[in-house]
This record gives sequence, structure tokens and C-alpha cells, in this order.
Amino acid sequence: MKREELQEVASAAAARRGCTLGELLFNDDENIFELVLDKENGAVDLEDCEYVHRAVLAAFDRDIEDYALTVGSRGIGAEEADELLKTM
Repeated sequence: MKREELQEVASAAAARRGCTLGELLFNDDENIFELVLDKENGAVDLEDCEYVHRAVLAAFDRDIEDYALTVGSRGIGAEEADELLKTM
């Protein structure tokens, strides 16, 4: 998979949800890709992430490309999230 192609598909899908592609972590050696969405007027929600994820899945056949994909949003880091969960 080419970085430019992934970025194009993800950016277009994000725009359809009122989001932008804030970051693209592209590890072509291990075929692991992480997309981070941002939204200027509000928070990125699960439906936004799911929409972009499905758009990428539709554009790139996982059986042929053999990749792992994560779509998330800007926010608190993993360590901070763990601490919050411990106090709940």
C-alpha cells in the first residue's frame, strides 16, 4: 500500500464526516497503519472513526495488502486513560 493512496482515501472519508486527518502513522515494513482524526467544530466520535475505517477497508483489500489499521482521535494519551479508568 502506498502512503499517498492511504492518505487520499482517509482524508476524503474524514472530510465527508466533517473531520480532518490529523496524523498518519505509516509503518510499511510491518503493514501497520494508524490514522488520527481531528474535528474543528466538536469532538470526533466513534461513528467518525468507524466511517473512515470502513472507507479504508473498502479501498484496500486486506487479503491482498495484509495490513492492520487503527483509526482514533486526538485526546488523552494511553497512560492518562489507564489512570482515569483505575479511578472510576
